[in-house]
Amino acid sequence: MTTNARLRALVELADAGSVRGAAQRLVVTESSVSAAVSALAADVGVPLVRRNGRGVLLTPAGERYAGYARRILGLHDEAMAAARGEADPERGLLRLAAVTMAGEHVVPALLASFHKRHPNVTLQLEVDHRARVWPLLAQHEVDLVLAGRPPDDLADGIRAVSANSLVVVGSPRSADGFSPADATWLMREAGSGTRATCEALLAALEADPPTLVLGSPGAVIAAAEAGLGVTLASRQAVARQLEGGELVELPMPGTPLHRPWHAVSHRHATASTDMFVKHLLTHPELGWTAPPAAR
Repeated sequence: MTTNARLRALVELADAGSVRGAAQRLVVTESSVSAAVSALAADVGVPLVRRNGRGVLLTPAGERYAGYARRILGLHDEAMAAARGEADPERGLLRLAAVTMAGEHVVPALLASFHKRHPNVTLQLEVDHRARVWPLLAQHEVDLVLAGRPPDDLADGIRAVSANSLVVVGSPRSADGFSPADATWLMREAGSGTRATCEALLAALEADPPTLVLGSPGAVIAAAEAGLGVTLASRQAVARQLEGGELVELPMPGTPLHRPWHAVSHRHATASTDMFVKHLLTHPELGWTAPPAAR
């Protein structure tokens, strides 16, 4: 078994939490996963897993090594994509990740526009909340992230920005006598940047209103339309509902909040990544511009 296969076995074991789960993900036998992890442990010279009842857990050394394994695998995939893309960017691979709000309401139009002009570039997209997508870039598991402002250690990779405002919305009947402290607030899942921002706004008002947690932007917006409560949302995401009158913008101290979208890559990006960024910046109808420092 190659070193890459052993590293992937350890990463899948860390993610799945069991040998059986890792084997199912990799479509191999459980004994193959156990052998791969044992071989890695022998190379490293310290135990990477330990018994936990009928299952196994990673040791602290195993957790640390798994973090490096993710970066090694991500860099290997990135290197292969970079080499192939350098030879022919029009047939390269572009691995994208986006926070949920952008993934549902911003990215589809971007991909459709790019794919129309570059149909042979292979596109991969992973959509998740903020706490998940930035580590994907840091570990080189994706080439470009579309999200809000990046963590400081990734900020030098900002390639393009697009205007985005967060506003409070609810059904038309919720506007009558709206009070932030008394309304039911529809919240995103834990880890969502929008949820954290909403909680900060309410805390600034010293308000502790009732909340209802839903699992996606689409569910939150649909619940707001149905009159279940009010929510903080990207104006882009609710543009159709605002125009049609299904939702109305509600007055809230501190809003609208200007939270532009950012397209972020590593400094040394693949040719296909550079081509995508160039597409964003050379098609004004998409609404993206170079970051201020680059203008």
